[in-house]
Amino acid sequence: MRKYALEIVGAGIGCAAGWLYWKYIGCNSGSCPITSNPLHSSLYGTVMGILLFGMFKKENK
Repeated sequence: MRKYALEIVGAGIGCAAGWLYWKYIGCNSGSCPITSNPLHSSLYGTVMGILLFGMFKKENK
């Protein structure tokens, strides 16, 4: 669990950021595939958070 702490934190922050983006900025017309749906926006944010926070992990050699 400790090994993936940064990815877990990144997933939580990304999910919240994706949902907030949908809530306050989102796409009203429904033509935007990611931002028109809160689930898609949250999942996209989760993936981006994992990838972003995963870049800062030290690798043991």
